[in-house]
Parts: sequence; C-alpha cells; structure tokens
Amino acid sequence: MDEETRCNWQIIATPPGAEWSGRARYAAAMYFCQRGEMTPEVLEIYRICSRLDAEDPVSVLRRWKIGADWIARLEAYRADGACEA
Repeated sequence: MDEETRCNWQIIATPPGAEWSGRARYAAAMYFCQRGEMTPEVLEIYRICSRLDAEDPVSVLRRWKIGADWIARLEAYRADGACEA
C-alpha cells in the first residue's frame, strides 16, 4: 500500500467527534470513490455526514442498509491497521 492510500485509510477511520473530522472523512471518501473502491451511494453518506462531526457515517450506512462491502473493508482496516489492496 502506498503512502497516500495509507494516509487516506487513517483519515477515513478517524472516530467521530473531533472538530472537522467529518470533512476529513469525506475528503478521504472522495479519494476511495475516485479509485473505484467505494460506491457513489456510500460517498453520498460521507458527504451528508461531513458537516456533522459527531455522526458516524458507518452507523448511517448500517441504518440505510447500504455499503456492506465498504463497511467490511473499513472494519478489517480498523482491526489490524491494514487493508487488502
């Protein structure tokens, strides 16, 4: 995994709550969507949550029952700090 991708994984895994964290997660989500690793529907949830620093986009994805593949990848990254490329 290259350094830019590693950095974006770290950003998108930022826990909710910190100031500007929603915008940072959205920027990382755009990176993954542009690479074809995230669907536009999942990106839209990150966009909606971008102004809501305390809102967890993964919780929203689960409520709306979309992005199961993305959630699995993110959870794998969080579990061991790496993601299958």
